[in-house]
Amino acid sequence: MKIWYQSFVNATAAPGYWDRLSGFLKAQARPGTELTFHGIDPYDSYAHALVEYRCGRDAIANAITAGREGYDGYLMGHFQDSGMYEARAAASVPVISLGESSMLFACQYGQKVGIITINPRFIPGHEHQVRKYGLQDRVTGIHALEFEPGQILAAFDNPDRLQQVADEFTRQAEPLVAAGVDVLIPAGGIPMLLFSQIQGFRVAGAPVLNGLPVALRMTELAIEMRQTFGLEVSRTTDFMQPPDDILDEFLTHPKL
Repeated sequence: MKIWYQSFVNATAAPGYWDRLSGFLKAQARPGTELTFHGIDPYDSYAHALVEYRCGRDAIANAITAGREGYDGYLMGHFQDSGMYEARAAASVPVISLGESSMLFACQYGQKVGIITINPRFIPGHEHQVRKYGLQDRVTGIHALEFEPGQILAAFDNPDRLQQVADEFTRQAEPLVAAGVDVLIPAGGIPMLLFSQIQGFRVAGAPVLNGLPVALRMTELAIEMRQTFGLEVSRTTDFMQPPDDILDEFLTHPKL
């Protein structure tokens, strides 16, 4: 199977992260899975809804392109899932996202889930996600670090910065665990990959979930379910697919 991995950064902006991400996920992929990594330019460098909107539009267009170029599945490796519902409706292949798959999987490891995002400006977006996915009773707390995406990227090449980020994550997570949270999710592929360097990372006994391999497995499973059993995403309501001429219009008029 051939999977299009959509990052919201790119190899030029974050070469160290890009190389580590591709190496990590290729090592986790099943035999026969081919992963192709794609970025966004300009990349997501500032925590704000407007940047998410811009990057999300590119992600939707790329999901359409992935289906037309013979990919079997599309993995949106961005926790905010910006444009994910629209991409799922537009694409001809399964669309799986990092945020949704991480939250759903975490619910199997604990009754209450907490999210630690990298910047307080992301909190409203995560609150919208939780409501959209109907997980208000399961994802019960969202706290934030005080970093921009680029500052987290710098931690991959700096052990002191890695420890600083981990310590701040722990400081934000401890009150959530004290309030009853069972599982903790770092909100982003960047912190997930960063914390994968800490074997068995826990805060006050609560496991810290790395959603990257989870999202990859869910994408592989969605492709297998389609190939083996003909299971497709529902086209009745939220993911109703528009006709090809509307998809063409979307692709050829990027400024609209």
